[in-house]
Amino acid sequence: MTDVDLVVAGAGGGLAGAVRAAELGLDVLVVEANPHYSRGNNTSMSTAMVPGPGSRFQAAAGVQDSPERFLADIAAKTHGTAYPAVARALAQVGAELVEWLADHVGMPIELPTDFGYPGHSVPRVHSVPGRHGSSMLRHLVDAVATHHRIDLLVPCRLVEAPLAGDGSRTAVVEHPDGRREAVSAAAVLLATNGFGADPELVRAHLPEIAGARYHGSEFSRGDALRIGTALGAATGFLDAYQGHAALSVSAQTLLTWTSVMHGGAVVDHTGRRFGDETTGYSEFAATLAARPGGQGWLVFDERIDRLCRAFGDYLDVVGSGAVRTGSTVARLAETIGVPAEPLAEEIAQLTAVALGEGTDRFGRTVEAELTTPWHAVRIEPALFHTQGGLLVDEAARVLDTEGNPLPGLYASGGAAVGMSGHGAAGYLAGNGLLPALGLAYLAAGHLASTRTSHTV
Repeated sequence: MTDVDLVVAGAGGGLAGAVRAAELGLDVLVVEANPHYSRGNNTSMSTAMVPGPGSRFQAAAGVQDSPERFLADIAAKTHGTAYPAVARALAQVGAELVEWLADHVGMPIELPTDFGYPGHSVPRVHSVPGRHGSSMLRHLVDAVATHHRIDLLVPCRLVEAPLAGDGSRTAVVEHPDGRREAVSAAAVLLATNGFGADPELVRAHLPEIAGARYHGSEFSRGDALRIGTALGAATGFLDAYQGHAALSVSAQTLLTWTSVMHGGAVVDHTGRRFGDETTGYSEFAATLAARPGGQGWLVFDERIDRLCRAFGDYLDVVGSGAVRTGSTVARLAETIGVPAEPLAEEIAQLTAVALGEGTDRFGRTVEAELTTPWHAVRIEPALFHTQGGLLVDEAARVLDTEGNPLPGLYASGGAAVGMSGHGAAGYLAGNGLLPALGLAYLAAGHLASTRTSHTV
């Protein structure tokens, strides 16, 4: 006899698994180490973007999409290196997931169509008003709080999950004072994110970004890797990560990359561009990190400023005073401390490309005519979260080194292998949050299908 059906370790995206499991008739215990999880984990720090290919929201907007089209975009972005089982499972469940978040969790899901994200061939990244993860997480937290089948143990950390003789899992949890207790569960879902907050693991697996600032939860310390590998789990794609090239230096808040996709550009301390920014904010983080000084300026105009105000993160950047302004290019250059002539040449070249009077020397194709007044934000690259982890199957079951499921053990989000292939270049917007929510959702569904003692 078990104490609960499911222990969820991690109160970020894993809460989707908790809510789904409770909805399907299972008793759930959520264990979370961070006492401020509702505003301090990677889900809450995200821009709340969830790909949902083929959703009713796309249909209402006249967007034609499908899981197959999303998989083709993933294959193109990752050069065919994405982990197939996870990519297929999440492409198939994406639409169901966003519709479930709307209908069962009560999220005000919307489909932004005013810009495109690098690598997505159609608008498919669903979000919520304000486009900030704290709002999305708040809906999940509220759903957990109001469900009688879910209990929370906070702050408390899962440290072990050995298999018991009857086939159940013993979730060993540690309190802040060091006291430990054991909870018997039919299954454990590892949803503790990745290892971005562990400098040693980052240096070992992600050397190209190890020198950049980490902008994620301090509790993403690789707990799932340690627990899973101790149980014989296989790992993969540990070199994969999501970087972000536009962390505001002064505000320490992510500057939305839509500023680039609407026509903005990145220059270094010489006032010169140094690459195609539209390839993606993840891989451009390493490009920026390699520049002398490791920082730059994201330059844009008043039109882009207005468009970016739909994002809560950007409003925070504005509120912090991080946005510098100049009525002319020369005045902007003086304000941000870069040479005026090179900066003026770069803006002129971008405008020429937008008017069809030239081609971009870096191959950039997303252009718009930029006009005064000018704005700029000092940016630095950041590591947001890791994308590799424990190998799982299409039901989020953790696999051993021979490819067999470990009984009663699931993983989601950064705890599991993702769908971005290797390195940073395969990352597509939303490919962090989709595995966080989607794999947890799939794990709950699979576990419920095996628990015949409950009425669903």
